[in-house]
Amino acid sequence: MNETISELLGTAAAELLQHECKTIDRKRLHVPGPDYLERVVCGSDRNQRVINNLARLFGHGRLAGTGYVSILPVDQGIEHSAGASFAPNPDYFDPENIVRLAMEGGCNAVASTFGVLGAVSRKYAHRIPFLVKINHNELLSYPNSYDQILFGSVQRAFDMGAAAVGATIYFGSEQSRRQIVEVAAAFERAHELGMATVLWCYLRNSAFKKDKDYHASADLTGQANHLGVTIQADIIKQKLPVGNGGFNAIEFGKTSPLVYEKLTSDHPIDLCRYQVANCYMGRVGLINSGGASSGASDLAEAVKTAVINKRAGGTGLISGRKAFQRPMAEGVELLHRIQDVYLDPSITLA
Repeated sequence: MNETISELLGTAAAELLQHECKTIDRKRLHVPGPDYLERVVCGSDRNQRVINNLARLFGHGRLAGTGYVSILPVDQGIEHSAGASFAPNPDYFDPENIVRLAMEGGCNAVASTFGVLGAVSRKYAHRIPFLVKINHNELLSYPNSYDQILFGSVQRAFDMGAAAVGATIYFGSEQSRRQIVEVAAAFERAHELGMATVLWCYLRNSAFKKDKDYHASADLTGQANHLGVTIQADIIKQKLPVGNGGFNAIEFGKTSPLVYEKLTSDHPIDLCRYQVANCYMGRVGLINSGGASSGASDLAEAVKTAVINKRAGGTGLISGRKAFQRPMAEGVELLHRIQDVYLDPSITLA
């Protein structure tokens, strides 16, 4: 065990590192590993060009050849405003520094906007896999409708040499059905062109807040994941689950009591495993998001999330603000500590 990882987990170390999952047995999972593409993806309908780009993504950076991924996402300049995102470190107003951070941080890929990646594509698209985010929720229109709209075409991402495209669907929102149709069509086109697809499976509906906020509950996020893999996302990005019981609280939709009695528990690893189960038992990789930067605790929080994801059967972490809202050297160090979790053979499936 890497002593730094154990130290960062602090009082939660035993709970997270020694937990044995008794809900969904690990033997049911298609687990990450060096042979993941051959064992799982090559049996699907993905064409050879998609598999080649997935191989490029899984074969890059410090986690190359492990079956795990570490991705740097920086699209917050649209989602949260450039000022809110980059004021803590103005260097990242310059797109080149975003790509440099991903490269020096040993990431498998860099995920960002058409503008950011297009500005430096000829210099860097052959040096690190590009993941182009094709839709966004821009927060300058007032009143805001919290809608994901397309900012460019799949063809444009292909032309700049991207290995993959990414998109967000706000499942549960008034606009979700239109978004599903748009993103499904975009992903189909991306696969035709040979690019991989990554879906941000987020929930948005004020009705998901009752006695508490259920936007990250395991049962609702699990269902969002299941919808995401249905439209053939190759990787699912999801928030780490917080709590459970969303279906029961909102009193809408259908589920089974067995979800709560047999398939989950209150343990964070078991909740995350339910998310993995909804990704076709791991046939489609689950990457959890790193969340907002909260300052001094960022490193510990990121390592904790990585441990939960890995032990649950997930495929990696996609962490942005915790890395780029600080000096580059510190951002690189944080990304390396996340990757160390996936490189540590003593941290195994629960």
